[in-house]
Amino acid sequence: MTVTEAVDTRISVRAFKPDPIPEAEIRDWLTTAQRAPSGGNVQPWKTIVLTGAAKDEIIALAASKLAGNPKGEPTDRPIYPPDLWDPYNARRKRVGEMMYETLGIPREDRGARLAWFANNFRFFGAPVAVFFVIDERMGHGQWAHMGMYMQTLALLAVERGWGTCMQECWGILRPSLKAHFGIEESEMVYCGMSLGIPDESHEVNSLRAERAELSEVVQLRGF
Repeated sequence: MTVTEAVDTRISVRAFKPDPIPEAEIRDWLTTAQRAPSGGNVQPWKTIVLTGAAKDEIIALAASKLAGNPKGEPTDRPIYPPDLWDPYNARRKRVGEMMYETLGIPREDRGARLAWFANNFRFFGAPVAVFFVIDERMGHGQWAHMGMYMQTLALLAVERGWGTCMQECWGILRPSLKAHFGIEESEMVYCGMSLGIPDESHEVNSLRAERAELSEVVQLRGF
């Protein structure tokens, strides 16, 4: 598989087979990803990888916390800016509608939509859960470096026949995750990632999100 093929075929996988991934393969995946770009070689990321009972504890934690408050816990780092503007907000809404159309859940069936969304906090049935931690004292540059690390992991997963789903939704449970993992006071959980073998028979994995036309996002000068 080429890098181009991995980039082109990577999607947000939202249904997984239950097949476990051996620890040795996980370690190899993580070791290879350590070559991700990092300005100044700071390598600002920390990664927590869970399976089995450790993953089930997080699922139970989320169920308990969200039962009391479905909107989650206060955070000074929201997933999206308040009053997200177009074209960004339009793109966000569009991919959501595409997903529910793929699943056959109409707009008026709010209960079914909420029930599907709850799968986020069960890692969509993936056998492995990953959380990314960063020190809050880091600047925007280091956040970008961690994003490159995450993308590297996602592409390496595709190469191995695995799938991933980046899950910023876990940002609404940062205080509880911080306490559960016992990370440093200055550190925070940025987001999660589901990891496993995609269930190709599930309709949700046929979704291929739209991307903007090159003319919307790129300027070529001097050519």
